[in-house]
Amino acid sequence: MAEENVSATLAVAVPAARVFAVLADPATHSAIDGTGWVQRSVDRTPLTEPGQIFRMDMYHADHPNGDYQVVNKVQVIEPPHAVGWMTGYEKGDGQVEFGGWIWRYDLAPLGPSEVEVTLTYDWSAVPQYVREYLRFPPFGPDHLINSLHHLAELAAPTPPA
Repeated sequence: MAEENVSATLAVAVPAARVFAVLADPATHSAIDGTGWVQRSVDRTPLTEPGQIFRMDMYHADHPNGDYQVVNKVQVIEPPHAVGWMTGYEKGDGQVEFGGWIWRYDLAPLGPSEVEVTLTYDWSAVPQYVREYLRFPPFGPDHLINSLHHLAELAAPTPPA
């Protein structure tokens, strides 16, 4: 693959601020995930600033341990327009190492109650030694659009009881 990123875009009939609020809540990320790898958020504090760290419990059948944990570091947060983070892991010495891939959501309002959401997965900063044992992207082409549909469902207003 010549490109080192993939993206998908979906128009969502929900205000940008509502969609952003869902994305800024780590507790929703397992429900948004289109692969089923994200199991739960370890850190439940809403994302508010660059440099903020939040962890996710994960599962992948091809991972040596099956269950593992990732450490995410917020790179960009511009309510209600963009949020993105890089993913890494905690090494045995307590230090965090990031793999070079970034998840980013860009929101472009289409009106007061509709937003176009673009999800981008960028692995352009992944070092060669990581590329020797991980394939990029590590998921199929439907993952991003599935994630956007899950996000749209979560952000949709709840009908009155």
